[in-house]
Amino acid sequence: MLGKTAGGLFWMFRGLERAENTARLIEAGFRIALTRSMDPASDWRSIIVTAAQKPGFDAKHSEYTSQNVSDYLLRDPTNPSSVLSVIKAARDNARLVRTALTTEVWVAVNETWMALTEMLREPISEAELPATLEAIRHQSALVRGAMHGTMLRNDCYNFCRLGTFIERADSTARIIDVKYHALLPSPSLVGSKLDNVQWEMILRSVSAHQSYRHAVEEDFNAVGIAQFLLLDGRFPRSLAFCARGITANLAALCESEGEHSDSLSAAWAFQSRLQDRDIGSIFEDGLHEFISQTIIDVADIGARIEQQYRFIS
Repeated sequence: MLGKTAGGLFWMFRGLERAENTARLIEAGFRIALTRSMDPASDWRSIIVTAAQKPGFDAKHSEYTSQNVSDYLLRDPTNPSSVLSVIKAARDNARLVRTALTTEVWVAVNETWMALTEMLREPISEAELPATLEAIRHQSALVRGAMHGTMLRNDCYNFCRLGTFIERADSTARIIDVKYHALLPSPSLVGSKLDNVQWEMILRSVSAHQSYRHAVEEDFNAVGIAQFLLLDGRFPRSLAFCARGITANLAALCESEGEHSDSLSAAWAFQSRLQDRDIGSIFEDGLHEFISQTIIDVADIGARIEQQYRFIS
């Protein structure tokens, strides 16, 4: 397969996943802000910091308000990671690799681009924000469903899935990190009802609330929720599940080419790092430090994939 085609499929699905997860990240901040009203600017600032968008945001806005943050992350055309920007890039990549896609996938991507372009044409008010975030998640799921239902399981499919899992692992890690930056009013409140409510909001933002209830016998608490989102390989947005997906799709590509690769070795190392850990040791060493290293590891695997398959940016 040409590097241009592989890169187009990889980045098309990274873009779609990034749009969905940006919506989830904003929802995490929105829900946490609802649990306390004393310092909403700090809550919205945590969203920008977690999304690694602080320099760009500070260059355009002087206040961290729900309107400024949601506008910058959802529809600012000068922000290359805004939902509007990444959906346009995903559609451009889909046009580039249209012959590698099924008609159903192409139509779903095109419809998503048109729907979100219209929806984000004007600033989104705080009252409209929940419905808008839900619509972004719905459109992303529409494309993903078309891909699963119609595409042949070959190299094209593997590059699509790699883009999804790389982006999802990065985003899940960043959403969990929102809790680190959204500090409690006092350290004495760690483990309190407010602390647990904020963790529950993190769980809801990745649509894991119901799955947690089915899979975990414990009530909602920091340790149980972190364990579920980091290490439970049954949940499709956990880091463990994403690591397994990255490894499986890279292994399939290596098998079709009859050779091993540096990116597969890095993926195995990432998967082993999660398999060999328990949540107690992660908290002892520092959850934020673990998340930061995870983001570095995922970025390294993505860079190795681009280099190995000669993507053209």
